[in-house]
Amino acid sequence: MKINNDGINLILKFEGYSGKPYLCPAGIPTIGYGNTYYPDGTKVTMNDKRTNKVKAKEMFFLIVKKYEDAVNNKVTTTLTQNQFNALVSFCYNVGVHAFSLSTLLKKVNNDCYDITIIDEFLKWVKINKKVSQGLKNRRKEELALYFTP
Repeated sequence: MKINNDGINLILKFEGYSGKPYLCPAGIPTIGYGNTYYPDGTKVTMNDKRTNKVKAKEMFFLIVKKYEDAVNNKVTTTLTQNQFNALVSFCYNVGVHAFSLSTLLKKVNNDCYDITIIDEFLKWVKINKKVSQGLKNRRKEELALYFTP
């Protein structure tokens, strides 16, 4: 599957755009639409040059493919488009490694309509052990999308 506009818009909404490098709430250098590295695998640094929205969006579309691939490769059950979109957004935010080891993934693979999946999304709302309102809002929107037929 591929992410569609609903999923793309969800990610872009919560990532926001920054043309210059900044430290995200977790303290990681970030640029564009939440990118911590470039398509060639180079990590973003605080000394990197600015980027514009066009280049940032091009970079986003190259990088989001990694997260589509992760969801496609790790999920063993058939998903709806909305479930796929929500999981790509989640994976984009927490990373492939964390997604791959998550109980959320295990529950999705066991029964993608299991209502306790809600609890698994909502476990991922902390940055450095502190609850983030931004992450709570993101998880609620991912959940709303996930459970929309």
